[in-house]
Amino acid sequence: MAKQPNLILFGIDSLRRDHMSLYGYSRLTTPHIDRYVAGGSVFLNHFSPHIPTTPGYTSMFTGMDVFGMDVVALRHLGGLAPHLETLAETLGARGYNTTCVGFGGNAASRGFGTYIEFSGWGPAQTGGRSPKAENLNAVAMPELARLAGDDKPFFLFLRHMDPHSPYLPPLPFERLFYHGNECDPGNTSLDDMKQFKPFRDYITSWLPPGCTDKDYVIAQYDGAVAYMDACIGNMLTQIKALGLEQDTLVVFTSDHGETLHDHHCYYDHHSMYDPTLTIPLAMVWPGKVPAGKRFSETTQMKDTAPTILDLMGIKSPIKRDGRSLRPLMQGKPRVTEPEFYITECTWMRKHGWRTPQWKYIHALEPDFHFFPEIELYDLIRDPEENRNIAAQEPEVCQLLEARMQAHITRREQETGRQNPIYTNLDWHGKGCGPFTSSQQAYDSMYIGSMVSAQQLQAANKPDKDLKEQQTQRGDKL
Repeated sequence: MAKQPNLILFGIDSLRRDHMSLYGYSRLTTPHIDRYVAGGSVFLNHFSPHIPTTPGYTSMFTGMDVFGMDVVALRHLGGLAPHLETLAETLGARGYNTTCVGFGGNAASRGFGTYIEFSGWGPAQTGGRSPKAENLNAVAMPELARLAGDDKPFFLFLRHMDPHSPYLPPLPFERLFYHGNECDPGNTSLDDMKQFKPFRDYITSWLPPGCTDKDYVIAQYDGAVAYMDACIGNMLTQIKALGLEQDTLVVFTSDHGETLHDHHCYYDHHSMYDPTLTIPLAMVWPGKVPAGKRFSETTQMKDTAPTILDLMGIKSPIKRDGRSLRPLMQGKPRVTEPEFYITECTWMRKHGWRTPQWKYIHALEPDFHFFPEIELYDLIRDPEENRNIAAQEPEVCQLLEARMQAHITRREQETGRQNPIYTNLDWHGKGCGPFTSSQQAYDSMYIGSMVSAQQLQAANKPDKDLKEQQTQRGDKL
């Protein structure tokens, strides 16, 4: 009997696709991924509709939308519901070795047999720089060799953290895309960020003292992507050296994008503007995934797991909300979903509706940016979403609200559960319920230093789930 195929999934946190040279970015940020993916397929309009990390990865691993997975918030309380089956659980039940690198403890990572952690923050003892991807490779490459040497097929998930703030790529990547004076006293482009109390202390804690130039910060993000790509190149070389290419599906994707200096969101991944919703998806498997193909159809995070299982020939009794993209790869018709429901429960609680032309955003409580309750953008005339025309187009707002509410009603009836965006009223973890004013939100949602941000990430790992996973693996995370 032939050995079942392997799966290697690169989950790259906070990677927006328009900052990848793979997707036409002017800076050469992903040359190693570009070359490797030339042997596979790229999806050009892939979206993560439910952000940030916890709902994003839960949708990726389960193939469900926000109603099907019943997860909407970053700070999701408890584990995943028993009706869900993750990729790790599906493959583990079929005899796979399953390893998760860098994501243990999050509810979305349920079901792996082995959890391995690495230092995904910084700075370390490297002159203020953070070798996140090298830290990952240091534990992931020996694990890949171990998995390759076993008789069982394997699923290896690698959660890269370089594009996630703090953006601290090691030299020479720090200066790869920036040659100016980041501390020019005449540059005022970071002044607004430095006035935004919730984030300013955190962001300035990892910038050079006196930094004034937003372009330097964006160059650090791009440098972090390029540095990570170089380290991924090492992993791709090992895949080839171990003779795994013909028997392994390799997937590149992200949980959500990143907002850089857009929309006053400042180097984070909240808001439902397209920089946060747009993510990469590329797949490589010689002979199984067509080489050199680029597909422009709209696809969503929930389609990832069904596509992987379909390509690998693995059937599951679980009915997933997403649908396989394999028909597209085979040149067959596939009904697309050009409009879809979007949610965010990170630093704000909002939902909305996206169509090829319109982005409609409805805030369910006041946010810390003092943004209006209703936003509407014409994505054709204003693709960067800079002009809110809700007041000028009330009929369009009414139409999109009605379509969104009809979708919510239908999905609530199909799942027998209330929309989780309505029930997660302490999504911010402050214990006060919904914010009643933007000022309350502004005063409450403060990060602080890098240490505070790292502790916030750790706080998103439910203690009960973490203990269960430690028990399953038999040692400490």
